Amino acid sequence: MKIIGLTGGTGSGKSTVAGMAKQLNVKVIDADVVARQVVNPGEQALIEIVSVFGSDILLDNGQLDRKKLGSIVFSDKEKLKLLNRITHKYIVNEIQREIQSEMKKGTYDYIMIDAAVLIESGLYNICDAIWVVSADKEERIRRIMNRDRLSYNEAINRINSQLDEKELKKHASAVINNDNDIDIESVRFQVMQLINQVE
Repeated sequence: MKIIGLTGGTGSGKSTVAGMAKQLNVKVIDADVVARQVVNPGEQALIEIVSVFGSDILLDNGQLDRKKLGSIVFSDKEKLKLLNRITHKYIVNEIQREIQSEMKKGTYDYIMIDAAVLIESGLYNICDAIWVVSADKEERIRRIMNRDRLSYNEAINRINSQLDEKELKKHASAVINNDNDIDIESVRFQVMQLINQVE
């Protein structure tokens, strides 16, 4: 069983590529889904986050107010680093647990970790291949504004809070071009070719 790490900046189209991989019978573990699970009420990660950022970041029902926390950390790199130091270990542990579970089942030939923080969290170290989804910055800004209903400056803050694409590419075994002028079938063809090249 081979492990593919999929990463790319917000708005690059990473989720589109992950969806294509699913259609090719690849088991996809979405780090965003895991990140939401580890901050559910009662989870240790949420307890630690509240101890650092205060109870103001909670909704009335005890759930994490992701929008409020996002407005704090995406405009302050030090606070984002602090949040990542808390959450990454829990996310990594849960993803590793899911991988072990899938390996025991032996249902899939490939597991894909879909994670914007693949490099920062150290998850790339357990991958047999690392794919970086790339797209023009202005196109990414447009996608983020449409997807998340953010202002131009908020979208820029989200992009600037992540590792630069050049840094991601230093770790890449393959780069998938997903610019606006690339048609969807071309992206699908890239994905199909790359899966056959994973060793």
